[in-house]
Amino acid sequence: MSSFLASIEGTETGHIWALCLALLAAVTHAIFGALQKGRFDPWLTRGAIDASYALMAAPFAFFIVPWPEPHMWAIFAGVFVIHIGYKVLQAMAYSKGSYTVVYPIVRGTGPLITVLAAGAVFGEHFTGIQWLGVLILSGGIFGLAAFNLTRADVDKAALKTAMLLAVMTGLFVALYTTFDAFGIRATFDPFTFLAWFFLIDGLVFPVIATLRYRNMVSPPPLAPLLRRGLVGGLLAPLSFGSVMLATRLDSVGEAAVLRETSTVFAALIGWLFLRETVGPVRAGLMAVIALGAVVVEFG
Repeated sequence: MSSFLASIEGTETGHIWALCLALLAAVTHAIFGALQKGRFDPWLTRGAIDASYALMAAPFAFFIVPWPEPHMWAIFAGVFVIHIGYKVLQAMAYSKGSYTVVYPIVRGTGPLITVLAAGAVFGEHFTGIQWLGVLILSGGIFGLAAFNLTRADVDKAALKTAMLLAVMTGLFVALYTTFDAFGIRATFDPFTFLAWFFLIDGLVFPVIATLRYRNMVSPPPLAPLLRRGLVGGLLAPLSFGSVMLATRLDSVGEAAVLRETSTVFAALIGWLFLRETVGPVRAGLMAVIALGAVVVEFG
């Protein structure tokens, strides 16, 4: 598989594969996000998920994929720090504000900054039409957040903190997307990067979650929490791994923008499975987000 991916990098076939991988990442990221929404503390859920995918990645990292080149360890150190910052900010944002408000702000901020960063780091430059698509998509996502905000019964002081944390989380999304793209391009075998990424990235939050769990007055039952962690551990490589492979095969900016159609899929999941009402306004905003992605792709 590694040889095949290497053979299609930068080709039209690679572009098609990157498109499919980015859309797969969008669908699975929406499911991943819905998984973190619910009855469990977001710190505990993230800890269970991270423990799950770290354990799954360990045998691949140690026994199956080629060993990382020496220069990769400094990159993995950067990955470790950036992703811990992202997850801490995300958990703080979810603790302060509702998922339906926080999630769109995070996902709307990310692609705008990622496209700029990809231009500076990788020399990728969007056309004017593609930039229009980015603005349409991000505008639709922020519009969805604003609409959800009008319908939420929230503490205004806590909401301001949540929105600030959401924007900061979005900046970290752009940072990790760009840095991960740099990392997966820096090694010969992309699966070496992926295996070690999921192993290293899953080391800290299980410890944080365990300490938090022990200090809770009424901790939740472990079995359902661990089941959710197992499902999240299976979804994570499809969500984060797919978009990383897409950034190796083709444009980092395009992959980042297409992944943010996860907001559309998240709303559809909420409608189909969580019995949430979509309504004409949300449906229209979802159409705007999808339109933005189409404009970017064909611009």
